[in-house]
Amino acid sequence: MKTTRYSAIALLAAVVLTTINARAQDPLPSWNDGPAKQSIINFVEKVTKPGSPDFVPVPERIATFDNDGTLWCEKPLPVQVYFALDRVKTLAPQHPEWKTKEPFASILKGDPKGLMAGGERGLVEMLMATHAGNTTEEFEQIVKDWISTAKHPKTGKLYTEMVYQPMLEVLAYLRANGFKTFIVSGGGIEFMRPWTERVYGVPPEQVIGSSVKTKFEMRDGKPVLVRLPELNFFDDKGGKPVGINQHIGRRPIAAFGNSDGDLQMLQYTGAGSGARFCLYVRHDDDLREYAYGRKDHLAKLDQGLDEAAAKGWTVASMKDDWKTIFPGEKK
Repeated sequence: MKTTRYSAIALLAAVVLTTINARAQDPLPSWNDGPAKQSIINFVEKVTKPGSPDFVPVPERIATFDNDGTLWCEKPLPVQVYFALDRVKTLAPQHPEWKTKEPFASILKGDPKGLMAGGERGLVEMLMATHAGNTTEEFEQIVKDWISTAKHPKTGKLYTEMVYQPMLEVLAYLRANGFKTFIVSGGGIEFMRPWTERVYGVPPEQVIGSSVKTKFEMRDGKPVLVRLPELNFFDDKGGKPVGINQHIGRRPIAAFGNSDGDLQMLQYTGAGSGARFCLYVRHDDDLREYAYGRKDHLAKLDQGLDEAAAKGWTVASMKDDWKTIFPGEKK
């Protein structure tokens, strides 16, 4: 009887140990085995193996990631747009003219179609009006307060819980192999910096994004930076390589995106010498997240797909390549 019991315990221990070892050996457990997962692992192994013809010294191991749609959910609208919508409602009592002025009138009426009718110009006007006038410290606190409670309209989860588990694993895997990971996003740099280190492990100095102009002032004897209602830099499309050059000073050897807005960043990365890696996240799972692509009006992936096919870039399918999408989900 004791022998049987000991055998069962030994078998259980062996199974547990095997499972632990398997997980330890698999740096991307939320990815299904396939070409996409293997391409990531193959690239990391060849650029980090001493003596390899593709070996890259640690200081040159730079990887850049788009944020919206690449690291977290961007539908039905980008998260920063929801932040701006809430700011319009908060600031409306100070702006009675907004009751008749677009896009603010549509926002206050709860008409998202009216907001989108203004196109990019309407969105930029809304962002400028709701993101300026504060000091940088005041704006940081506003973002922290909002992001700690704001929830996705479909799932009811905090936006910071709507991050992609497979991409969190990629970030961690790269850093474990000597990479420095940067976010390069069209989103606001000071909207992202207050929370990216906690959520992604990416510190504020490694976040590149769009920005408004700021000016130095003395307020009550204290030096502050004040945010102005003027666009300083738009970190999207061709702006991404410019931002990378200004902030990092090195060409990345790996880049990750999900839309045509990231195309120039991937082109810039892929054009360097030596081993290079470019990956697009393809949103094709309307059951677990959303399905959109070539014809989407805000996050189109059209030209990028064609370029990926022509240049051999990796395209990761949410539907086929990801066991889970969000942290805590059952596989």
